[in-house]
Amino acid sequence: LLALTVTLTGCYSFLSASIDPRIETYFVHPFESNAPDALPGLEQRLTADLQDKIRIQSRLRYDERDPHIEFKGTLAGFEITAEAPSTGENIAINRLTITLAIEYIDNVTDAEPWRRNFSFFYDYPAGTDFSQVEEEAISTISNQLTEDIFQAAFSNW
Repeated sequence: LLALTVTLTGCYSFLSASIDPRIETYFVHPFESNAPDALPGLEQRLTADLQDKIRIQSRLRYDERDPHIEFKGTLAGFEITAEAPSTGENIAINRLTITLAIEYIDNVTDAEPWRRNFSFFYDYPAGTDFSQVEEEAISTISNQLTEDIFQAAFSNW
C-alpha cells in the first residue's frame, strides 16, 4: 500500500506544497535593496523570513554551496501613499506597499526559471505615526509575500 501511495503521488506534498523528490536543498541569496526609502535592514529581514518559511513548511535543507533550487531577490519598492480621502478632503488611510522582485532557479529538474514581482500592502489610519504600526505592517506584509513566493515556487501557483 505504501509503495502504491508513493508511486501515485510522484511528488512530496506538505502544507499544499508539491516538491519534486529530486529537489532536496535550497538557498536564498541575500536580497538587495533598490528602494531608496526602505527601512534600513528590511532586505535582510525579508531574506530571513523567506528562508524560515521554506525551512518550516518543507522538507528541504538549506545549502549555500550546491543548492538544488535558488531564490534571488531585490527589494524593489517601499512606498507609503495616501489612499482614502475622508470628508473635507482629508486623508483617512495611508498605505505601505512593499514589492519584491524574485528570481527562482531550479538546478535539478527541467523546470523553467522565472522572475516575478510580488507586492502586498498594509493600510493604517492617516493620523497614526508610521513608527507606531511599523512592526505589525512589516510582519503582515512579509508573511503574505513569503506565502505568495512559496506558493509560486512549490504549488504551480
